Amino acid sequence: MVDGVTRSAAIRRPTIRDVAQLAKVSVGTVSAVINNSGRPVAENTRDHVLRCIAELNFEPNSAARGLKHQRLSSVGFIVPDLSNAFFVDIAEGIHSVLDQVDCLLVLCLTGSDMQREEYYAKVLRTQRLNGVIYLSGSGLPSQSLLALAQKGSVVFVDECLPGVDIPFVSSQNLIGARSLAQYILAQNHRKLAIVSGPQGLWTSEQRQAGFREAFIGANIEPDAVPLVRGDYTEASGRQAADYLTSLPKDERPTAVLCANDLMAIGFIHRCQELNINVPKEISVSGFDDIPEARLLQPQLTTVRQPGREMGRAAAALLLQHIGARSQPVEQRDFATELCIRQSVSPLSL
Repeated sequence: MVDGVTRSAAIRRPTIRDVAQLAKVSVGTVSAVINNSGRPVAENTRDHVLRCIAELNFEPNSAARGLKHQRLSSVGFIVPDLSNAFFVDIAEGIHSVLDQVDCLLVLCLTGSDMQREEYYAKVLRTQRLNGVIYLSGSGLPSQSLLALAQKGSVVFVDECLPGVDIPFVSSQNLIGARSLAQYILAQNHRKLAIVSGPQGLWTSEQRQAGFREAFIGANIEPDAVPLVRGDYTEASGRQAADYLTSLPKDERPTAVLCANDLMAIGFIHRCQELNINVPKEISVSGFDDIPEARLLQPQLTTVRQPGREMGRAAAALLLQHIGARSQPVEQRDFATELCIRQSVSPLSL
């Protein structure tokens, strides 16, 4: 103990000045040791400073160091869950960019619950993260999110929220859904049904709008096409299959358009349990092109979204906005790709 520094520092969190006082060196010398800045420090002095750091149990403020050296400390990613492989792709894309700038990615799983989204937005706002990438599962803006967007850097990925004007990275959901529906119509299917995503989610509404555009182009009244509301989970796809396959055979659809792959997978699995052949009796399609879509039997006809590329773009966009006083609100749309496989077959006339 020297000059009572250890005793006084124990009462509060020690600072870099406490280390400098104990080591009897300048604050700049301590900073050079901590940051490995390249400033020459004698080996014995470096060892002495490190011993003083250990004695005081001093922990450098990584966020402050990041700001000083224009490096990042941590970024939050609010996401419904990681059971959907598409969300995993986005997370991996984000991580691949942040890892290059020595930035910690903080995952916050909400389960698509608005209260948890509100909670995590509030927590991240108070933790002084450098930025947040937000993928909503509820489609509803919270007060904490609005405060977070005003106070710091926030980027939406995959889903955007009404009334919140911040940068947004997405794919061309409407165009992809329209091209998928047009393909199914070209296979002579006219008795159709939709298993949609949650009401109010941007992706759900965009995909439904794309389906409707294709129906109108084929002179089919969109409101006449049965719609079963799902929640993007495999379980809701199974429930939709129970309902649609229970209809009388003359009312049963010959093709079902599911708004994501997980619901399509659940739908097909349930049909197989009921001994209903896909695609001979019912054709089924999805959206996302997660790895399971290619492993399924039959392989799933779907729309590919570039999840990793979207994640990388969201992270890069966030880095551009961090620390910038004024930036235009940008939106980037990635092209989608129709993946034709075995779960949709032509209908014999």
